[in-house]
Amino acid sequence: MYTLHIGNKNYSSWSLRPWVLMKTLGIPFEEKLSPFLEGGSWSAFRAFSPTGLVPVLDDGEITVWESLAIVEYLAERHSGVWPVDTVARAWARSATAEMHAGFSTLRNICTMNCGIRVVLKENPKALQDDVARFTELWNDGLRHFGGPYLAGDKFTAVDAFFAPVAFRVQTYGLVLDAVSEDYVAMLLRQPAMVEWYDAGLRETFREPAHEDDARAAGTWTADLRATA
Repeated sequence: MYTLHIGNKNYSSWSLRPWVLMKTLGIPFEEKLSPFLEGGSWSAFRAFSPTGLVPVLDDGEITVWESLAIVEYLAERHSGVWPVDTVARAWARSATAEMHAGFSTLRNICTMNCGIRVVLKENPKALQDDVARFTELWNDGLRHFGGPYLAGDKFTAVDAFFAPVAFRVQTYGLVLDAVSEDYVAMLLRQPAMVEWYDAGLRETFREPAHEDDARAAGTWTADLRATA
């Protein structure tokens, strides 16, 4: 059985991607969660991660790091990771790669913190551009492939890669068009997303750097997380 090393569910957007994909597709795995450490986790995470980062997938003697590499490794062994249709698969891979490499302002300002609600103190043009681009992508995929998922009627890797954006929209109240709002609502209803979110709310661990980033973004209006 695979072992998937992840970080805190409240914070770790990169861990969410392969986790939600494997859960939704019914790919069995053992989860190993290693909390982020105050002052940095690199040294501790190096025990299982070549980069000192998460996620990492172990398959016996094979170790795969980086979320996109994990997805491609799984796609070689399991059906459903990518769409069957050639056009939809090419689009899904392109959109996934764009999400993996881009949207830096969205990541920096709207860091993933599932259990809080924040009113942003500013909405710079660079953030507006990121929102405009991912909603353009979503509308394009939903229109061309018929929905309700981005590349057709089944949840695939491209939806998994945008799953953290759904949590960011919820946390920071990002304003979207109606089609994108419906897509976010649909993602948040997925059983695997509900499972991840509920587990994140139960976490009592707080990592100061992640908390500081979220406080820098704006005014907290709610903290729904369990306390120690």
